[in-house]
Amino acid sequence: MSSPRRAAVLGSPVSHSRSPDLHRAAYAALGLTGWTYEAIDTTAEQLPPLVRGAGPEWVGFSVTMPGKPAALEVADERTARAELIGSANTLVRLPDGGWRADCTDVDGMAAALDAAGVPAGADRAVVIGAGGTALPTVAALADRGITDIAVVARSADRARDVLDLADRLETTAWHVAFDDAEAIEAECREAAVCVSTVPAGAAVSLAAPVAPSARLIDVIYDPWPTPLAAAVQDAGGTVVGGLVMLLNQAYSQVEQFTGLPAPRAAMAAALTADH
Repeated sequence: MSSPRRAAVLGSPVSHSRSPDLHRAAYAALGLTGWTYEAIDTTAEQLPPLVRGAGPEWVGFSVTMPGKPAALEVADERTARAELIGSANTLVRLPDGGWRADCTDVDGMAAALDAAGVPAGADRAVVIGAGGTALPTVAALADRGITDIAVVARSADRARDVLDLADRLETTAWHVAFDDAEAIEAECREAAVCVSTVPAGAAVSLAAPVAPSARLIDVIYDPWPTPLAAAVQDAGGTVVGGLVMLLNQAYSQVEQFTGLPAPRAAMAAALTADH
């Protein structure tokens, strides 16, 4: 038995999220009766007052697009990696009632890079998008030893936070315009991996230039396959979907929320169950 506790994933849109499946399976496997986990549609502007108004029964929040920068700002404490990256996908209740921000997306992306088979010694990557998930992606790539990153974004100004993070990580990064198909194709042909962090619909125009990628990691898992995933698969490349990242970032979230080791087998099984 355990005291009733609440947790949730915050984002917009969020109805498609598989985080409830993962967390509910974990709580059941851990014997945490009375623990609940829900999905709450929350914009970036709505996130701070929701978090600040949460009662003592709330132990944590998972945060997805578009609220990751807002989650970092609302926190009373921040882990070193969340502070460095400038993005948080995890808010954990502190003993004093405040909130600690963390970025377990780095763990998720590291696992996705493993799943994609990015070889040791690889030095080039492409990151599509410059939002809250692109930041931990760049951090995970730098941890892997990637030294050169092309950042595909609508404008250099939109890419600024990602480029600045790469600079702090002593990684060379540069902006490639979202509508420059020729440049994107050239970068994808040279890179060891391309990582897309944008919604499926936003990337439709990039399917042809991204198709030559040897490896694609697409953080989206619904709808699946995305236009990018289908294009790379059809061209013979390796594709890893967002469920790999989702699962691996959730392990640490469960441990931070509950104080117990994540039941990894039960959580992985929850993703393969009928949905």
